[in-house]
Amino acid sequence: MARPKCGRNRLVRVTALTVALSALALGGCVGGFGDGRAARRGGQPRAELSPPADVPQGGAPSVAADRNAAPLTPAAAGGNRIGSGTVKVALVLPLTGTGMAVGTAMRNAAQLAFDEAQQPDLTILIEDDRGSSDGAREATQEALKEGADIVLGPVFAANVQAAAVPARAAGKPVIGFSTDASVAARGIYLLSFLPQPEVDRIVDESVADGRRSFAALIPETAYGNAVEAEFREAVARKGARVAAVERYPSGAPGPAVERLARVITGAGATADTLFIPDTAEAMPAVAAALTKAGYNPARVRPVGTALWNEPSLYALPALQGGRFASPDRSGFSSFSGRYQARFGAVPPRVASLAYDAVMLSAALNRQYGSQRFAETTLTNASGFSGTDGTFRFRPEGLSDRALAVYEIRNNAATVVSPAPRVLAKPGT
Repeated sequence: MARPKCGRNRLVRVTALTVALSALALGGCVGGFGDGRAARRGGQPRAELSPPADVPQGGAPSVAADRNAAPLTPAAAGGNRIGSGTVKVALVLPLTGTGMAVGTAMRNAAQLAFDEAQQPDLTILIEDDRGSSDGAREATQEALKEGADIVLGPVFAANVQAAAVPARAAGKPVIGFSTDASVAARGIYLLSFLPQPEVDRIVDESVADGRRSFAALIPETAYGNAVEAEFREAVARKGARVAAVERYPSGAPGPAVERLARVITGAGATADTLFIPDTAEAMPAVAAALTKAGYNPARVRPVGTALWNEPSLYALPALQGGRFASPDRSGFSSFSGRYQARFGAVPPRVASLAYDAVMLSAALNRQYGSQRFAETTLTNASGFSGTDGTFRFRPEGLSDRALAVYEIRNNAATVVSPAPRVLAKPGT
């Protein structure tokens, strides 16, 4: 996770998809977590992650906790280990210091995954990085001394880099949770919500819908720098054009909107799409500046990233008809319900990453034995099906995700292009 990136927890009343996959490509039958069919068949409902391995993603836990109870702390949830299997997996999280609340929730999610994974042969070594790079390095060293075969986490970019040093020296892979693509490398994989796939998806969908000329309003932030580079590459790759790009200081979009008005307002507008990759907290000011400048979203469609996946934005006049790319929300909704039943609190959005990382570890161990965490196993081009949809790791450490495209209308966001079950060939 990059500092800062936040988003309020979101729930939608939809059931998660259970995807059964063939041995060669993602696809097959579909069913819901809570549709009752598992009970009729007998046994716990499950989803499969394949290829290369099946990942059980069980249904509701057998014992529901009091919803008013406080979330479990790492100590209350069972100390510094989960399970007693022969294969050891390190989970490095900020359990004290900066990020403690997120770390505790991710530890809880790991416990939930272990319990739903049908007795995996794993011991999860819980290590506290204390929210610091020194802590991350020391925590990773300790886990490796105890025999960890893979490192899950840390959360923050600098901590992933620190953990990577001893992990590389020991020849063990890292699956980090940072959203900073710069920390990815061979053997250092990022299982997170990276902005680059979101930019690619919204540009691809826009061009497929007939859009050919893009303007952009981009905040002067590290996030803005990353998405601008990807935006320019994605537009060029699809044979469209960038009409204009304006940057603005965070919280002060007015002058940039005025400079851009010549290409996005009036009868002479030369752009047909306006890309605005800013946070839910910043978007009201951007939308107000656009409205003041005479911007009409019916003429020039606004588009964004998953940062727009926030109900407070859905009534903004400047975003009506706007579209954004985001993971399908149904999987997280099901996970969140099970997490709440177990721990009595709503999980932060990133908690599902820890859940999927543990499920992935269990599945690969079950199917691939000594090659469970080999590079060729982890970078299988067909990918894996997780809580937030299909994902895969690239050899250079970045990840791809199958994303849905949502459209904002009438105080709601509705899917206009579902997340594909099969990821496109890398590089297309």
